[in-house]
Amino acid sequence: MGTPIKPTINDVARLAQVSKKTVSRVINKSPLLSDKTRKRVESVIAEIGYVPNPQARALALRRNFIVAAIHDNPNAQFLVNVQQGMLEGIAGTDFGLMVQPVDRNSPTIAADIRDFIERQRPYGVVLLPPISEKPELAQLCGDLGVRYVRMGSVKLDTAEHTVSSNDREAVRRAVSYLIEHGHTRIGLIEGPEGFTSPRERRAGFEEALEAAGLKVDPALIWPGKYTFESGVTAGQALVELKNRPTAVFACNDEMAIGVMIAARRSGLAIPEDLSIVGFDDTPLSSHVWPSLTTVHWPIVDMARTAARKLIAPEGDKETGAEWLLPSSLVERDSVVKPNSD
Repeated sequence: MGTPIKPTINDVARLAQVSKKTVSRVINKSPLLSDKTRKRVESVIAEIGYVPNPQARALALRRNFIVAAIHDNPNAQFLVNVQQGMLEGIAGTDFGLMVQPVDRNSPTIAADIRDFIERQRPYGVVLLPPISEKPELAQLCGDLGVRYVRMGSVKLDTAEHTVSSNDREAVRRAVSYLIEHGHTRIGLIEGPEGFTSPRERRAGFEEALEAAGLKVDPALIWPGKYTFESGVTAGQALVELKNRPTAVFACNDEMAIGVMIAARRSGLAIPEDLSIVGFDDTPLSSHVWPSLTTVHWPIVDMARTAARKLIAPEGDKETGAEWLLPSSLVERDSVVKPNSD
């Protein structure tokens, strides 16, 4: 027996009594069709078992069936979470995922991204924080005719082009939680300067104190770099203060765990002598002892939503329907009332 002849797009067009262009529009989920025509073509495709050729579709669209995550973030867990979410978002489709690192400090970052897009011809890109905060990169994507979504801690663009968390509100709730437990001297370890997320998280910290009638003490605020090492350094400085804090909020889990190490080195017990809250809800936060109270940052959900926005049909109202994915406080064992001794 010979190899069965595979049905072609011409066969679908002939049997559905439409043009090849109409079949192509159905395959590419174009909104420029009536429901009646769409259903007729889809019925023929299912009946004869026609499978679209991804290469042919890519050639027709002048784009590959690739969605790309463009980043400058060395945090391995962050990238794992982004990849998980985006892969879930494109599951069951013809799309594949590519991850492209760039250097946000490079004077040629825009040229580098342009070169990547022109060489790889992705269907769409997700710009990850902190480079998502550069509007000129979003403009570049628009100029090149490639779909894009910007992820961040605030709404960075129109709803169809952004997915955001609510860092300020989430941190305000976390610090209020410490205050509700009786803490009035609360330290803050910030993220690196120049980015939106550290600014939003500090704003939430200050708003919680202000709402409780507490003043911000500059001596209790220390810089960090979102790294474990910077958490240890800042934590050591805070616990060595004569009038040290009874609690610390760190702007990510890595720094919060660094504070744990610094506190133990100084002979302090956690949480009896020092309560600690982090941000991210990384797997390690539930594995350390005591387990870390933290803010759950819905990065997997954000990445999944971003990918779905990219591959949604042109004009699909759903692309702008969901852009805010709230963070939430995860209560664990690293917070108790302050020691009265």
